[in-house]
Amino acid sequence: MPDKTYQPTVAGLRAFVALAQRRHFGAAATDLGVSQPSLSQALSALEAGLGVTLVERTTRRVLLTPDGEELLPRAIAAVDAVDEFTAAAAGAGRPLHGTIRLGVIPTVAPYVLPAVLRGLGERLPDLRPRVVEEQTARLVEQLRGGTLDVALLALPLEIPGIVEVPLYTEDFVLALPAGHALAGKRRVDPSALADLPLLLLDEGHCLRDQALEVCALAGVRPDLGQTRAASLTTAVHCVVGGLGVTLIPQTAVASETASGDLAIATFASPRPGRRIGLVFRRSARHDESYRELGSIIGELVAETGAVTSV
Repeated sequence: MPDKTYQPTVAGLRAFVALAQRRHFGAAATDLGVSQPSLSQALSALEAGLGVTLVERTTRRVLLTPDGEELLPRAIAAVDAVDEFTAAAAGAGRPLHGTIRLGVIPTVAPYVLPAVLRGLGERLPDLRPRVVEEQTARLVEQLRGGTLDVALLALPLEIPGIVEVPLYTEDFVLALPAGHALAGKRRVDPSALADLPLLLLDEGHCLRDQALEVCALAGVRPDLGQTRAASLTTAVHCVVGGLGVTLIPQTAVASETASGDLAIATFASPRPGRRIGLVFRRSARHDESYRELGSIIGELVAETGAVTSV
């Protein structure tokens, strides 16, 4: 009669699964790295504890009993679950191995992710990034809630409990319709924004706030166009269509000007810009690993030639 308090051991389940798959005691024992007597003992203990005969032993071959056939899929699932748990536990102490959930703001993601993901695949082959693109407030919410591990954001945030690791700085450039009087100019004074219809991104985009800050620092109240865009690419299309001008980060220039329909101008020194960094929860206790990740990302973006490493 089975003991209702009995709990199968992992060794017993592994013995049963290995024997069911190999149908040979010697081969199963070799697979598990144990002796045949140890394998037989583990299986016998499992059968005794369950009160069920799982394997029919003959002098020439190993057969599963009907009960063994029925219980085998569950035994395999149990062994797989233990293996997955062990692998996850091993990865928990090595955050740059396994899956990492990476948040990225929309004005960074399309312009740096190709180089970053390709480079991470080469430098950290055991890392599997899972990318989430959202506006800053939403990413911070997910980060603090534990559904993100790290995020690429514009700094500073200055949020308690969030560590900021500056990675690189990049200039803002003025995006203009082709043929505009300022197209190609290299030392445009930001005060020129006072006379230009400035297109902004929707509320919640940090680039919107940064563009308005550029205007404020220049002492101008910009002529804000009525058009507002949900993405930087949409804002650029509106510029190409003659609806106004906008500010874009240097990392976006190559992509957004590829068609030849967009002109740019650069600002006079000190040129306005932004600082991008990697942020993570202080409580995550992976400070060293995440700083290493940030350093690698910063190097990969700097290799594009569009930014300056911090």
